[in-house]
Amino acid sequence: MKFLRFGPTGAERPGCLDGAGTIRDLSALIDDFTPATITCETLARLADADLSALPSVPADTRIGPCVGSARNFYAVGLNYARHARETSNPEPAEPVLFSKSTSSICGPDDPIILPKGSLKTDWEVELGVVIGRECEYVEEADALDHVAGYCTVNDVSERAFQIERGGQWIKGKSARNFGPLGPWLVTPDEVGDPQDLALTLSVNGERMQDSSTSDMIFGVATIISYMSHFMRLMPGDIVATGTPEGVGLGFAPPRFLRSGDVVELSVEKLGAQRQVVIARGG
Repeated sequence: MKFLRFGPTGAERPGCLDGAGTIRDLSALIDDFTPATITCETLARLADADLSALPSVPADTRIGPCVGSARNFYAVGLNYARHARETSNPEPAEPVLFSKSTSSICGPDDPIILPKGSLKTDWEVELGVVIGRECEYVEEADALDHVAGYCTVNDVSERAFQIERGGQWIKGKSARNFGPLGPWLVTPDEVGDPQDLALTLSVNGERMQDSSTSDMIFGVATIISYMSHFMRLMPGDIVATGTPEGVGLGFAPPRFLRSGDVVELSVEKLGAQRQVVIARGG
């Protein structure tokens, strides 16, 4: 199943995509897709619904982030071998964990807003994982049983804030609209092997990133198991699993986003995003 949220910012409603590509309104069956409702069991129940009996939604309706009111937005750094090399970093011995502020979350086609003082805003297509069962001290062999679904993520990053200002990476990862999610939350049965998905990203029509999750240093199951030994993962938690080579920071000289640029990205089976870059007003 492909679940989603649609409607104006802050007033999104739950929906799903039927076999013909029509958005169906799930409001009669569930209030929203939030940490209170995004569980493996709830999504399995919704998969049995008669979608033809549900109202359709106009195709031009805004799509919101596929998770609402998220409590935690985690991420993994330097998790693709070729990306580590392009940034002149050694492959990490353990997953590099950090967080993005949940206030950075936005819809897949909402604009990227350049924060005040930004000179080095960068792109990062990533496979996102949404947790669907409480997860603590889980073994790697059982880790994927705790996944509600997968989604496309753009881990937008301001490199000067991230690298040159000291402290933690979160400062360069958390500006408004730096966390586009979706368009869909796709259940594991439709995704198959999460280590065999193509990822692509283009800026103004020029392909920048073109890779596969097979280049991950630490796979999804390893990441979930590893994280669960340091924290309790909960339904609705989002984990962005790292970006492949081709980020702006990796070019010589580096290339960064400017107002008016158009970013288009996708993860195989999980849908595409399109963002116009705009300057922050005021």
